[in-house]
Amino acid sequence: MKIVLYQPAHFAGVQALWEACFADDPPRNRAATAIPAKLAQDDGLFFVAEGAGGEVQGTAMAGYDGHRGWLYSVAVDPRLRQQGTGRALVEHACSQLAARGCHKVNLQVREDNEQVAAFYEQLGFVREPRISLGRVL
Repeated sequence: MKIVLYQPAHFAGVQALWEACFADDPPRNRAATAIPAKLAQDDGLFFVAEGAGGEVQGTAMAGYDGHRGWLYSVAVDPRLRQQGTGRALVEHACSQLAARGCHKVNLQVREDNEQVAAFYEQLGFVREPRISLGRVL
């Protein structure tokens, strides 16, 4: 497995992965909408874990606005979990954010997703007493 920057040839693999991992996400988070929006930022913070044959095994998007970094769309093929791919993607994204001057990385996990929250806690993330607010535009 190697981590590379997203390329258009990854689209079908990313789309299939996200459909498997984020089946309940709203349309605005689906690959056909989210990927072009991310690429328009041209920030080099969209990563793909590739298998030996170039197949998409995982993804991680990061964002940095000069104040805080964020992780989004961290996903690993369910058949390949518990092999270090997710950890590698998160650490790679965090190192890329740090290289840009980022000092803190945030992410959101659905409150009933204890398995994913535990994964991030193993990587040094801590639960913070915050209320997450959002507004769909």
